[in-house]
Amino acid sequence: MIPEWPIGLVALVGSLAGAAIGSFIGTALVRLPEGRQVLAGRSACDACEAPILPQDLIPLVSWVILGGKCRRCDAAIGIWQPVAEIAGALIGGAAVMLAPPDLALPAMMFGWQLLLLALIDARHLWLPRPLIGMLAASGAAFAAYRAWEGASVEPIVVAGVAGALGFLMLWGVARAYRAVRGREGMGGGDPPLLGAIGLWLGPMGVIGTVIGASLLGLAAALVMLLLRRSVAADTALPLGSLMSASAFAIFLVNGWG
Repeated sequence: MIPEWPIGLVALVGSLAGAAIGSFIGTALVRLPEGRQVLAGRSACDACEAPILPQDLIPLVSWVILGGKCRRCDAAIGIWQPVAEIAGALIGGAAVMLAPPDLALPAMMFGWQLLLLALIDARHLWLPRPLIGMLAASGAAFAAYRAWEGASVEPIVVAGVAGALGFLMLWGVARAYRAVRGREGMGGGDPPLLGAIGLWLGPMGVIGTVIGASLLGLAAALVMLLLRRSVAADTALPLGSLMSASAFAIFLVNGWG
């Protein structure tokens, strides 16, 4: 549970922590698709490999001061970095302000994991299985903690059922689509992602996530039409990103179940 400090101060701390996490997420967003190490070694420019100075690692502030460029080679850092930092900060603050008080810390952990998956899917239409596995493992740990706290195995059973429900729902849809249309209509990482989300949210959360993602997808298609961009039956939308946004919102409102 969050300590009994002024809510604004706790939200500020959560936002600052989220910005720092977002900075790491921005780095992972670039390096993971290239098969590069994220945790090993010092932070360095992806273009010239010059070590990044400590004063250039301040989330958001450094990007603005440097004009979105490397201090040494002027290579563009890219808009994804501040986007990740801002989103990470918003997740940290929202978890404190909106989640049930005893679920603020789990909400942060859930949200930051979803953020990395959502941004990778939005940029690369790719959902790395190891990251989904980490989300599933943390969801299982969250269920185990609730079981220990309530001295009942029910949370573990319900989480397992929800995880299976989430996976099978999208797996079945993908199989049916392929049988009817003769081609893939869904990324291979989407069913496991919904299964991992189910471990965190429970059965009703799985259903709510799918409904929310569908509404977000319709809204995205409408925006594309308003911007006069082509929208067709085979237009690719990052379902993982849509499910991640929907799942985090559900956790903020309802928590578990």
